[in-house]
Amino acid sequence: MVTNSYAKLLIMHEASVPDEVRSAVVERRGRSHAFEGYDPVSSALIIVDMQNHFVAEGGLSEVPVARGIVTNINALVETFRAAAGTIVWIRSTMSMEGRGAWPMFFENFIAPEKARDARAGLMAGTWGHEFFAELDVGSDELVIDKDRFSAFSPGASNLDDTLKARGIDTVFVTGTMTNVCCDSTARDAMMLDYRAVMVEDANAARSDEAHVGALSTFLSVFGDVLTTREAIGVLQVK
Repeated sequence: MVTNSYAKLLIMHEASVPDEVRSAVVERRGRSHAFEGYDPVSSALIIVDMQNHFVAEGGLSEVPVARGIVTNINALVETFRAAAGTIVWIRSTMSMEGRGAWPMFFENFIAPEKARDARAGLMAGTWGHEFFAELDVGSDELVIDKDRFSAFSPGASNLDDTLKARGIDTVFVTGTMTNVCCDSTARDAMMLDYRAVMVEDANAARSDEAHVGALSTFLSVFGDVLTTREAIGVLQVK
């Protein structure tokens, strides 16, 4: 668990979804939140890419703010455990060849040397591939590897099949980056008819603008956005 001395060093996004966005959402759908009533047993906490590669100081694709959401993620994990919910730890897992090399992305959007390092840094068995040490990862919890931004992208992982087999109809998405893998996963969840929720202060991006922009669009069209405190409140066993 995160120590108090560690927690004092953490930073989080200072910005949140603007009031004007929330007001527009209420005007459009007649209420603040898309969904009412949450059953923890049919809900899953999805923790995306909280690996050393993205979270640890010195990680190749470091997102410094991601260290600041560890406490909130751990609090959500504790809540899901107590409520008998499903917890899924998602890892980006790449390879130097085959599907896991993802040439469409690495050959067109990243310079060759950086692409090689990024692939190598997310290969199974490397330090970058491991979960950040301060995370409270349970030994009996689900760990699923993905090789695309969205864990629900066809062929990227077995997340959809795994959740459907457990009767899951709602997902709470956390992790990093808000505007890339987390947003992609949450949007695709909605497209597959899951009730999708992004936890505002348990997601992290490289800038407040990227974080807020992704959450604002998601709230407007794709699902709901709750804070950690709100999520815990709707999930706790009464």
